[in-house]
Amino acid sequence: MVVDVRWATTEDAAALAVMLCEMAVQYRQPPLAADRAIAGARKWLADESLAYPHFALAFVDGEVAGLASVAIVHPGIDLERLMFLKDLFVREDVRNAGVGRALIGFLAGHCQREGIGRIDFTTEDWNEGALRFYAGLGAERHGQKVFLRLSGKALETAAKP
Repeated sequence: MVVDVRWATTEDAAALAVMLCEMAVQYRQPPLAADRAIAGARKWLADESLAYPHFALAFVDGEVAGLASVAIVHPGIDLERLMFLKDLFVREDVRNAGVGRALIGFLAGHCQREGIGRIDFTTEDWNEGALRFYAGLGAERHGQKVFLRLSGKALETAAKP
């Protein structure tokens, strides 16, 4: 199977929307309305710059098969930028066929070309398939960080002066 991976452009909004809808179901979220997903995809892709792309899409035989959502973060204590992999998602019908590996390879190559020192990511503790996949890549599990979130009421409260 040949996997084509590229940074998503505005022309890929429909493909990105398909992935976002499938990803919501996988991550046990309420289903996304297709029109909402495509509107969000169009907006996000229109806002991207070539210097800091956010979505990589994988295609197999012209059909979208996988998604990586990333952010490039500026220097930390080591003065190297890092890539934060927010989501890596592969359609169920092509899992274990090299799509996830192709996406990671694409991102790692981008990091090497652009002087980005590492890729950081998280996964749910119940997602055994993802944990096996990342372990197979040689990813190190770090217990040094605690994942925290501000959302809803807490975000509203934090925004107040």
